[in-house]
Amino acid sequence: MGKEVMSTALVIFLLGSAGLLYLSKASIFSPKLHGFSRLIAWECIFLAFLLSINGWFTDPFSPLQLLSWVMLSISLILVVGGLVALRRGGRDAERRTGEGPGLEWEKTARLVQSGVYRYIRHPLYGSLLYLALGICLKNISWPVFVLTGVAIICLVITALVEETENINYFGEEYIAYSRQTKRFVPFIF
Repeated sequence: MGKEVMSTALVIFLLGSAGLLYLSKASIFSPKLHGFSRLIAWECIFLAFLLSINGWFTDPFSPLQLLSWVMLSISLILVVGGLVALRRGGRDAERRTGEGPGLEWEKTARLVQSGVYRYIRHPLYGSLLYLALGICLKNISWPVFVLTGVAIICLVITALVEETENINYFGEEYIAYSRQTKRFVPFIF
């Protein structure tokens, strides 16, 4: 990368990070809650994207590029499906109160088990996982590979922490739900 491209990428990273930090401002000082590790995952994915961007349309029909587009498509399907199910099943009028920091729309007072949530407990984190893998496959390099690995570890930690939070809030209902579903990949993981 040339000096000018690196400078532009740095400015974009700093601006994007400022936005992510703003969205996660309540979680920054609460590392024991799920928002903290999610922020680290978002940052890793964003940086991996910036580092891999020049390879996105190189050799577009190679097996890795095609697999990457499949991963990115799954990511999009999961985020849309997850947000729609949360909106419909989470009851916007009802929010958890007295809980720690988190994004307001994710603090549903009802356990959502419809739509994509019927098959996986964490479609939004699954979406980020597939996004990270799709980005990594676009232009594989050691920095992007390491960032992807850190992002995946942080997403698993995020899911585990959120599951504890959900058990504390929903109790036996969530435990029963978790026995019937997988975390990120239907029927597998």
